[in-house]
Amino acid sequence: MKRQLRRLGAQRPYRMVVGSAAVLVLAAGGTALAAGVDDAPTDQQRATAVAETAPRLDDVASRAQARVAVPAPASPSATPSTSPSASPTPAPRVTRAKTRATADPDLTRKAAPKPPSSKVLRYDYQAQITYYYCGPAAVRNALSAAGIERGQDDLAAQLGTTEMGTNSAEDTTRVLNAVVKGDPYRTRMFAGTPSDAQIERLRADVVAAVTDKRAVVANVAGDATDLDGGWHSFPGGHYVAAVGYRDNGRTVRIADSADPSLPAYWVSVTTLANWIATRGYSA
Repeated sequence: MKRQLRRLGAQRPYRMVVGSAAVLVLAAGGTALAAGVDDAPTDQQRATAVAETAPRLDDVASRAQARVAVPAPASPSATPSTSPSASPTPAPRVTRAKTRATADPDLTRKAAPKPPSSKVLRYDYQAQITYYYCGPAAVRNALSAAGIERGQDDLAAQLGTTEMGTNSAEDTTRVLNAVVKGDPYRTRMFAGTPSDAQIERLRADVVAAVTDKRAVVANVAGDATDLDGGWHSFPGGHYVAAVGYRDNGRTVRIADSADPSLPAYWVSVTTLANWIATRGYSA
């Protein structure tokens, strides 16, 4: 009987290993109780039994862990939380006001340099070579102030000058712009006695042209007296060049091709305006 119990106690731990480690302990304990104190397995036998069953217990534990599925953490984007507290609080959007700098045109615009109160151009004077070449000579003298040299005959051909003279200031403007870079010249015509506004316009045009290193060509007719008392009379018409000014344009320097003994003189801008009356000028 004792042999059978001893045999049963040796086999039972191996049979119960498929359950759990707790079953093994109960089986071993039951064997000890059934066998009695004298026949209980020795400590050496118990250690041997536990050592032999340890690998199998490890396998059981591994299988048990495999059966328990540990859920993977849910992706926030794949499984949105229904809890209001779980939803991430969006970061406040910082809006920056776009400020467009608007420059004050009065501050950013470069002021045009103030013209000098007086200025006279350097030019190469030449008297007219025929009595009807005053137009070509005046244009030629005006171009020389800009450093441009042209012959009177060539200019006469361009101006359409004949023994009757050169037709009008429209012709002198056309030829001047054909030679001077930038097409700067414009024609001003006086239908009769000039008004104060026309006189002021003439003054401003002379100052602007001379400041720009350009002489003005004027088509005059009748009589005029210069500031030195000289008298100049051209009843049929004449062309002169204005090559300078002083007193902010109130006095104008005239280059006159009619008389080489008196190549230049000063007249007031009002005298020049009345001399141009019914004609015109290129500035």
